[in-house]
Amino acid sequence: MRDVSWITEILPHRPPFLLVDRILELDPGRRAVGIKAVSMSDPVLSGHFPGYPVYPGVLVVEALAQVGALLVLESQRDRNLLAMFGGIDRFRFRRPVVPGDVLRLEVELLWQRGRAGKGYGKASVEGEVAAEGELSFGLVPREARASEGVDAR
Repeated sequence: MRDVSWITEILPHRPPFLLVDRILELDPGRRAVGIKAVSMSDPVLSGHFPGYPVYPGVLVVEALAQVGALLVLESQRDRNLLAMFGGIDRFRFRRPVVPGDVLRLEVELLWQRGRAGKGYGKASVEGEVAAEGELSFGLVPREARASEGVDAR
């Protein structure tokens, strides 16, 4: 099990945009499983939606992307890389995610050639699929992209 201090050694994200609380399983270059506890104290829930808080689907996708980035970057020898979104394919949302839910975030690497690849991500709550689909990525040098102000994942 890997905690948030390990996560922040690899990812540049920080709260409130760090969306992974812990990594439960990690098989570098193959598969990773993380969790995100959704709480009413998450800032986005005060406005999405008032009176009916639902964790935004785009943040579920981002949480999966962060687990995927940890999976790919842990297997790289060069720690000076960032994983950037390349695309989102065949993604479906199956159930709303609400405060009190603990998202299980599973990502399996489908392929990687050089600095590009694709993974399959599935977010579930108590065994029920909340969202799933494919995430493409590219690896870029950390300094070059960060200096340009590009959103890093």
